[in-house]
Amino acid sequence: MPVTHPSDSRTTTATLPTDAELVLKVIPMPADCNANGDIFGGWVMAQVDLAGAVLPARYVQGRIATVAVNEFVFKQPVKVGDILSFFSKIARIGNTSITVTVEVFAERIRQQGSFLKVTQANITYVAIDDDGKPKTIQRNPT
Repeated sequence: MPVTHPSDSRTTTATLPTDAELVLKVIPMPADCNANGDIFGGWVMAQVDLAGAVLPARYVQGRIATVAVNEFVFKQPVKVGDILSFFSKIARIGNTSITVTVEVFAERIRQQGSFLKVTQANITYVAIDDDGKPKTIQRNPT
C-alpha cells in the first residue's frame, strides 16, 4: 500500500515488482553527482543498460549489443546513498532482438523499507555472433 513520508512528499511503496527479476543493486556515490547535487542521469542510464542486458544475455547465451533505447523516463531524482534496485523483464523476443523493461526503485537512506520508483526504461538488445553481426535467436535456448 502506498504511503507518503513527511520528509518526502512523493508517494512510496513497501512492495516491489513480483513479475520481474531483481538483476542489480547499487548505491550511487558523490562522484556520480551532477551540478545540481543529484545523481547524474547518464550514470543512471549506464546502470539501466547493464541491468537490462542481464536477461537477454542469459536467454541468447552469448553476445548482445544495445541497439535502441525505446523509452527512458526519469520519474524522481536519485540521491547519494540511495539503495537502487533494478528489476527487469523481457517484453518482446524478435528474430534477432530482445526488448526488456527495466524499473528502478530507490530505497532512501532515511526511509529504509520504503521504495520510490525513480526510473523506467524499455531497451532493445540484438544478439550478435563473434564477428558482431546479428544472429537469429533460438526460441528454446538450452
